[in-house]
Amino acid sequence: MVQLHFGRGSRLNSCRKFGAIGPVRELSPVFNIRFTIIDDNQTISFVGPCHAIKMLAAACSAQPASIRDLLDRCKVYDPDLIESVLFGLAIFDEHNTPEFPEAFHRAIETQASSDLPPFRVIDDATKRASQVQAGSGLIIINLRARRIIQVQNSYADVQRVDRGRVRRDGKPTTFLYHYKLPDEWRIVP
Repeated sequence: MVQLHFGRGSRLNSCRKFGAIGPVRELSPVFNIRFTIIDDNQTISFVGPCHAIKMLAAACSAQPASIRDLLDRCKVYDPDLIESVLFGLAIFDEHNTPEFPEAFHRAIETQASSDLPPFRVIDDATKRASQVQAGSGLIIINLRARRIIQVQNSYADVQRVDRGRVRRDGKPTTFLYHYKLPDEWRIVP
């Protein structure tokens, strides 16, 4: 269950902005984290700002059936971030297939994990890249198993019940959302 609320007087944390094809390198990489999301048909991975931890957990509370459903539910919290992830995946799809993944293999070999644009797991190399932490760590969301796995998270632990701040144009607003993960969802560890 997710609710939006108007908040006043809350201290705003600054997280880094997310650009059209990837993170904008204006703030410390500590404010970024790798997210790898798994559903019945595919796995995607991207580096995003740490505030996305709460919005992805909030979207999970709505029991999404697929990665696309999860991302669509996140649009209400930070549409710019989600559009940049979808844009990055579209670029990945234009240049890579399971039969011809070489374009992204070059990126894996030449770029730091935190600099990789959003990608799909299509082979062993992309699977390994999806399991490498960036900035504050690595969080895996398995929609099929109803698990949020904090492989490494030095930013803030995922909470079963929490609130976050809606963002517009990459900036926090005064609107808050609240969520509560259903009992069948597990947060590990």
